[in-house]
Amino acid sequence: MSRIEFRDVRHAYPPPPGQAPVYALKEVSQVWEDGGAYALLGPSGCGKTTLLNIISGLLTPSEGSIRFDERDVTGLPTSERQIAQVFQFPVVYDTMSVFDNLAFPLRNRGMPESRVSQRVTEIAEMLDLSERLGQRASGLTADGKQKISLGRGLVREDVNAILFDEPLTVIDPHLKWQLRSKLKELHQQIGVTMIYVTHDQVEALTFADKVVVMHDGGVVQVGSPVELFNRPRHTFVGYFIGSPGMNILPCSLDRGQPVFANNLLSSGYPVDTDLSGKLEIGIRPEFIRFSDDGIAVEIQKVEDLGRYQVVTVRHESSQIKMLVGEDQAIPSEDPKISFDPDNLRIYCDDWVVESAHA
Repeated sequence: MSRIEFRDVRHAYPPPPGQAPVYALKEVSQVWEDGGAYALLGPSGCGKTTLLNIISGLLTPSEGSIRFDERDVTGLPTSERQIAQVFQFPVVYDTMSVFDNLAFPLRNRGMPESRVSQRVTEIAEMLDLSERLGQRASGLTADGKQKISLGRGLVREDVNAILFDEPLTVIDPHLKWQLRSKLKELHQQIGVTMIYVTHDQVEALTFADKVVVMHDGGVVQVGSPVELFNRPRHTFVGYFIGSPGMNILPCSLDRGQPVFANNLLSSGYPVDTDLSGKLEIGIRPEFIRFSDDGIAVEIQKVEDLGRYQVVTVRHESSQIKMLVGEDQAIPSEDPKISFDPDNLRIYCDDWVVESAHA
């Protein structure tokens, strides 16, 4: 296993003749610590798979360097990086048995058959495939075949990292939770570095100890699920993490405090310096309440989700979402809302403004 480090890595795919290169991956300097469980989270086209393929050696970056521990591997092929990669669609040999599929990477490296059998048996037990070892892979369902793909990544003991590129996309929704839980359990058992690419925040937040949030080809924040929810550094993180996501509303400033649609608000993170640029406030739906005196709103929609309700309100041209507990009343006349100052943050040009009072 290795500590993986990106130093000023950028990548552009070859452009059409006469056009300037467009960088799919903007400058990234990032460390994946040895033995960590990481997720690369972001929408389609944000650079997640490009970054993953640079780690594995399927792509050589246009600029920058990659190090495994202190070894520069930027120019090394995949075969010399000791990386296992699990792809979105299961890659299995249908004519082989489950056992032979799992054994293939080990036999390919000349491992003694006694050790092959021992290791395959261990991994099959972890993945609940023990009773199917003699079965042909062609007879398995999609989730069974993806378990084989996962097993082929896990069976080797000499890997520096295991990379997962949206491995649960083809799995039935009711089985995804089981496989995510199994992957988390496996990471705790074997302790190898795992990097998991997904656009699904639930997958990322339930699997990873650290989530790397990507947007428009760059990394905007790295943190634990709690850090990303409570302290989003970028408006994209606030909006993308959470359901519903953070409300992002235009504002101005008055003596360091935000003003939203002529309403002076109180933030626990007042601004101490003059700012120029696009100013916004961020407040999660969980931290908005109906109140006797506050911002007058119009209720547009109420969605009852059982334990809580998602209420959509409007103030002038701004739409705001809030979460209301099942035991909380929704006012029928003249509704007003207030924001929790301790969870109201100010953003300038999409980045959080750090306060000396924080």
